[in-house]
Amino acid sequence: MSITLKTAQKMPSRATSSVRKAEQKAGPKASRKKNRNGDSRRSSGFRRATDALVADFSQRQPVRAGSLVISMFGDSIAPHGGTVWLGSLIDALEPFGISQRSVRTAVFRLSRDGWLKSEPVGRRSYYSITPEGRGRFREASRRIYSEPRQQWSGQWCLVLLSSLPQDARETVRRELKWLGFAPFNTGVMAHPAPDLSAVEERLRDVAGADRALLMQATIDERHAGHLGELVREAWSLDELGERYARFLERFRGPYRAASQAAELSPAHAFRVRTLLIHEYRRILLRDPMLPEELLPGRWDGVAAYQLCRNLYMLVSEAAEQHLSQGMETADGPLPPAEPAFFQRFGGLAPSPGASAP
Repeated sequence: MSITLKTAQKMPSRATSSVRKAEQKAGPKASRKKNRNGDSRRSSGFRRATDALVADFSQRQPVRAGSLVISMFGDSIAPHGGTVWLGSLIDALEPFGISQRSVRTAVFRLSRDGWLKSEPVGRRSYYSITPEGRGRFREASRRIYSEPRQQWSGQWCLVLLSSLPQDARETVRRELKWLGFAPFNTGVMAHPAPDLSAVEERLRDVAGADRALLMQATIDERHAGHLGELVREAWSLDELGERYARFLERFRGPYRAASQAAELSPAHAFRVRTLLIHEYRRILLRDPMLPEELLPGRWDGVAAYQLCRNLYMLVSEAAEQHLSQGMETADGPLPPAEPAFFQRFGGLAPSPGASAP
């Protein structure tokens, strides 16, 4: 004998019916208001995340104004002609807790060191990137905004310094460290996958550098037992890995908030983008960009690049709006971004009114 069970249909309660009638009576207007309220909450979440990020940066000591000025010039001003009114720079840095006096001191020192030059127009001062500074920014940009690692052939580049005069030796060592080389001993700098064109460009104007000997070498696998320890110590990989981990922790919150926001405040987007590149630059330019084969098993550098790229793409358009509205040159607002800007991180969407590549 078979038994058929009938499931009783659940009748709507009086309260549920009342809610439905109210929704039908209110119509699409109430629905739009509800959506706007949700959008507003998500957008305010991005502003709160940005404010927390800026507050954390401002409370860290010491805050180096010159380093942040370099980040802002390299990321935002260089692709827009490379010149800005000092007053615009002061206004842009004020939310980060940088005083007007600190900004003036920073640009004075950067001018003295050859990064910037000043041009007075009436009672205003305008700061421009020097040709030497453009070379430095171009070199840094190539590393910051490009895919971090390429295939490795297994060869090492060794630079022997023993035949250089002492003063030239120290200069060459410093320049090679900037390119990611590390000392294997007092007279040998090494890197497994350097940009040889950048090495040549970097050493071209160093007196006596032509006496340095560049060699290509491979590791005999039979005697490579201590290579991992040598690499970890020479490039301080443990410390570098910790800095990448802190970067991820610091920017995951703003990324989630930006990805959920219906609309991004241009001013807050600019602050996030500035701190994003500032923090990433300070880590990346100390990263030798070693091949995957030489890195520890768990390496946060790749995840940091992906987070930086994704957040940069999210906030870039709104940040560009802030730049066009808040930065001035002697001829008016900043000019449109140069075509190379839109190639950062594999390709950015042009802002309305900007010159597309």
